[in-house]
Amino acid sequence: MRRNVYSGEWMEVVTEEVQLPNGHRVALDIVRHPGASAVVPFVSDEDVLLIRQYRYAAGGYLYEVPAGKLDAGEAPEVCAARELEEEAGQRAGRLEKLGSIWTTPGFTDERIHLFAAYELEEVPQRLEDDEVLEVIRMPLPRALDMVWNGELSDAKSALALVHAGRRKGLLG
Repeated sequence: MRRNVYSGEWMEVVTEEVQLPNGHRVALDIVRHPGASAVVPFVSDEDVLLIRQYRYAAGGYLYEVPAGKLDAGEAPEVCAARELEEEAGQRAGRLEKLGSIWTTPGFTDERIHLFAAYELEEVPQRLEDDEVLEVIRMPLPRALDMVWNGELSDAKSALALVHAGRRKGLLG
């Protein structure tokens, strides 16, 4: 059984009765989400771009990598390239897949695809009405320090940076 609780512009909340692997039947509230992409932009071999973005739900500004929701039928790498241009004002000459993550699998099916972007070219930003942000350049080791000390606590961004750091040989 499935009951639609809420349908919004980019997500829906449903209650589904499911049978678990142990045979128990339970009702679960699930947030259905189309997924997203996040991208670590490399402006040099060592320097990356972060965005410092106002997030109302979090009560202030957060450090993040450019990211956004997949449009209907959009491939994750296309979304990553689009969000990089819109938020950071950079066009990627090359994207590299870093992995993907489940955000909070206890209640949502949202999956975020992680990328690194290289060979960047500056283009005009195209911010949406709800985006209040500034772009900040820094060495990747500094961005990783921000993860370790809690200054950068956005999970998708932290994991994207950790993946990028490992690819660069900075982590074991």
